[in-house]
Amino acid sequence: MSHRAAINALRDYLATVIIGQQHLIERLLIALLADGHLLVEGAPGLAKTKAIKMLAHGLEANFHRIQFTPDLLPADVTGTDIYRPENGTFQFQQGPIFHNLVLADEINRAPAKVQSALLEAMAERQVSVGKQTYSLPELFLVMATQNPIEQEGTYPLPEAQLDRFLLHVLIDYPDAAAERQILQLVRGEAKSHTPAPPSEPVSQATIFAVRQEILDLHMADSVIEYIVQLIQASRHPGQYDQQLAGWIEYGASPRGTIALDRCARTYAWLQGKDFVSPDDVQAVVHDVLRHRLLLSFEAEAEGIRPQQVIDTLISVVPIA
Repeated sequence: MSHRAAINALRDYLATVIIGQQHLIERLLIALLADGHLLVEGAPGLAKTKAIKMLAHGLEANFHRIQFTPDLLPADVTGTDIYRPENGTFQFQQGPIFHNLVLADEINRAPAKVQSALLEAMAERQVSVGKQTYSLPELFLVMATQNPIEQEGTYPLPEAQLDRFLLHVLIDYPDAAAERQILQLVRGEAKSHTPAPPSEPVSQATIFAVRQEILDLHMADSVIEYIVQLIQASRHPGQYDQQLAGWIEYGASPRGTIALDRCARTYAWLQGKDFVSPDDVQAVVHDVLRHRLLLSFEAEAEGIRPQQVIDTLISVVPIA
């Protein structure tokens, strides 16, 4: 089976078990193939946990869920040294972060030390305990979730930590047709009629090979310039639009430029294309920049959302 056929089979499998969340499925695959992490925000019960769990079923990978709570400690995530009295030494006990796919459920319910421990592991791909450093698996993806409804007792992620996420995905309730399909699926699962995963789980070697194919995808200089100008417009909005200048306090960092390039390439590859177009950039730009723009007090007072700001960015930046 070719690499593209393997990924398409995985996508088709996810679509049969995750109903009404096509956007989430696509963004999960983008994060996986672009070697990044994603933050998913949505109400409870929208299959966020199930999505990454089913992704692990279709991959040659292991999965662990961490439920973030206010009393969680950094060692509960990373692991810690355990004293062994039989030989008088300390031995490192790996924490749940040492898995290929990790779900950080309700990340904003954990205090800052725990959040920083997780985000350091995400950025550095390693964990330091005492004088020792331990490498995380080569295939490593963190999906963190936030519940936007109930904010009491939460610790909002600072902007600098949000920047570590490749994508920030918003998901909403399914429509009526999808809701009916969900009922049928759940009834079938209760009768042990769970859809079977792909006959051959996608190997890690396939994932790494696809990542190389994505990096080799052709991107014209004009598309590169379009990406750069979108980021520049977020940093110097006054040069493009005065209304935009009143909305944006701080623009995207160079991580935003890199993320937009990687995600546009991956999106184009998933569409079966062998080149990247401005349409591919526009398809992912909202999820890439949503958490990287710091809006002004005036914009927040007017009820302006990042979605509207990014729409305006797209409208004022010309395609080269």
